[in-house]
Amino acid sequence: MTVDRRTVLRTTVKLAALASAGGLLTACGDTGRRRADPGSFAVRPGPVDPSGTVDPAWPAGEGPASPAPTASAPPADGPVPEGAAARAAATAPPVPPVLPPLAPGTPVEVAYGPRTGRNVALTFHGSGDPALATALLETAEKRGVGLTVMVVGSWLDQQPQMARRILDGGHELGNHTQNHQNISAMAPDRARDEIAQCAERLQRLTGSIGRWFRPSAAQYATPMVREQARAVGYEHVLAFDVDPRDYADPTAAELQRRVLASVRGGSVVALHLGHRCTVDALPGILDGLAKAGLAPVTASRLCA
Repeated sequence: MTVDRRTVLRTTVKLAALASAGGLLTACGDTGRRRADPGSFAVRPGPVDPSGTVDPAWPAGEGPASPAPTASAPPADGPVPEGAAARAAATAPPVPPVLPPLAPGTPVEVAYGPRTGRNVALTFHGSGDPALATALLETAEKRGVGLTVMVVGSWLDQQPQMARRILDGGHELGNHTQNHQNISAMAPDRARDEIAQCAERLQRLTGSIGRWFRPSAAQYATPMVREQARAVGYEHVLAFDVDPRDYADPTAAELQRRVLASVRGGSVVALHLGHRCTVDALPGILDGLAKAGLAPVTASRLCA
């Protein structure tokens, strides 16, 4: 049976019209995840649970999350002109990524995952030269590895295309404030604004504010910062337990040694996009993790 190409294309874009007009694009198995995976930007005031302790008994997850498909915007009825589908797709609202649900009892602040598992999370502060960032992402993707990028909002203002590039590679995005200043020293209203500005950009570019918030210029969040993050919509703060200080630009060999000497099951490693030493060290880091029997996954997979 032969199907006319124009008929198929017209049917596809009409389905997108229904979604854009008010339907819900829901992934299979996504029921009940909205509080753990906020898909819309909203300020939610209220108290925060200050007991940010880590439960070492979470079950481990596996593998990077798959990127969500892109919806198409609807054209009018009638013949579909050349390039109409591409233009419709370019103007369609972004489809939020689908994330695995977190394990019950996941703490407010996560510094590491289950120590009994073999998964680790390689997380990256998102800023810097987009060419270096892309090279690092490609290295991870060739190995089937999902990274977690805690993005700076001002970087997205300069490089908005990087948001979809990161998600489309099977990686995860989180919020690392708008301007990467010392958020712990700010007044509460200003701290909330720093978080909210970055969240707005993530929402606009990806359809979601992301699951994780990480404070700028700090390894851990203060109670005030956790409260402001929760008010914006982040129920979990992503800290880290391994800091190899790649921002100081050591040699690739030294950076590799620092990571592999400190990492263990459940570790959350803090690295940075935009540094040549990190790009050069990543293949050796991935080889070393494999030899140690450790599997790099996204932060959500680590805590699933």
